[in-house]
Amino acid sequence: MNPNDKKVALISLGCDKNTVDSEKILYLLKNAGFQIVSNIQEANIIIINTCAFIASAQEESINRILEVEQLKKNNCEKIIVCGCLVARNNEELKSNIDSIDLLVNINDYDKISELIYELYGETLGNVCRMVAPTRILSTPNHYAYVKIADGCDNFCTYCTIPKIRGRFRSRPIEDIVDECKALVNQGVKELIIVAQDVTRYGIDLYKEYKIVDLLKELVKIPEVHWIRLHYCYPELISDELIELINNEDKICKYIDIPLQHVSDNILKRMNRKSTYDSICNLITKIQNQSNKISIRSSFIVGFPGETHRDFVLLKNFIKKFSLDNVGVFEYSREYGTPAYSLKHQISPFVKRIRRKKLYNIQKNIVKQNNEKLVGQTLICVCDEVNDDCIVMRSEYNSPDVDTVIYCEPFDGVEQGAFYEVEIFGYYEYDLLGRVIKRS
Repeated sequence: MNPNDKKVALISLGCDKNTVDSEKILYLLKNAGFQIVSNIQEANIIIINTCAFIASAQEESINRILEVEQLKKNNCEKIIVCGCLVARNNEELKSNIDSIDLLVNINDYDKISELIYELYGETLGNVCRMVAPTRILSTPNHYAYVKIADGCDNFCTYCTIPKIRGRFRSRPIEDIVDECKALVNQGVKELIIVAQDVTRYGIDLYKEYKIVDLLKELVKIPEVHWIRLHYCYPELISDELIELINNEDKICKYIDIPLQHVSDNILKRMNRKSTYDSICNLITKIQNQSNKISIRSSFIVGFPGETHRDFVLLKNFIKKFSLDNVGVFEYSREYGTPAYSLKHQISPFVKRIRRKKLYNIQKNIVKQNNEKLVGQTLICVCDEVNDDCIVMRSEYNSPDVDTVIYCEPFDGVEQGAFYEVEIFGYYEYDLLGRVIKRS
């Protein structure tokens, strides 16, 4: 087999941590000589990097596999499945989908080129027997996700991640810095730091939390403009971290804190370490900093045992603190998790009502927050340049999940460059602005 004659396409599902894995897989394949294509219709080999966090993610993954199965009538020779669905449902996939040619375990991604060669009855050798820090970005070239750890030690009762991904494992600071320098050399200007729990970083390697130390190393990279933090668990957000976010120019005034709930009753049943009082104190502390720090969070409604009183407490908390960006999810009952067997499961109908109520509250909060921004000038990065509009984003918002700023076309605007943008209006969740000048 000549790899130059084999076209490979990859479908990446699920979270941004999966995106990082997919980008590294693509780099390894290209390094082994395979052609990388974006159109799956052209591909001889199709790889599906799956998600299996909750039932709906599993269903999406299975649907994509079955859709790809139809392409074996055309150019597709091999279907390869990797990711969380393989870790969670390996035997079921083997038994029920005959069209899959290879299942790749999460810990075997560095061997994927070799495994493909074996599918064709050949041997690759040692050309790709390493995990390369370089990636083929699937995001726009000016930002990239940087996964600093894998696995999780929090063991929330609703979550399958520790079973799928294993215990929390940090990467050495030196490796992360090298990867970020390689990304910057590709044109990346915004580093989005991700892990299941960013604030836990380093405890397994260094016997102490090292997220602040890591950030202090990353800000030394001259070409980095923004560093953004995702998935900071509330109980491990230190005063030192908050102060660094507040005072360091290169660190976005943004923090993603997956609170999940605020009722002590539900937090205990979830095996979360926070309490209502500690959460309120933390949010107050962040909101009282000298610079505005945008807070994103996520909440689960309909967790087993969630009473009307628990829900009202959550509803009032969201009204009181007016968080900038909020995601609300109905509890998904996942087999194999402790919460699956908990008493007092909530009906789908009640979950739906509660989610809708929180959604409506947050919609009004976003409107009020957007009204306050009218007349202000923000430093923004250009995410897209289209014929009819330009899509901008400020440091207060993360790509794909938060508010964007739509601007009229402006001569000379380039994707990935930074501009001063005056906000003059808003439409639902998004803002309307005009480009003033390059920043």
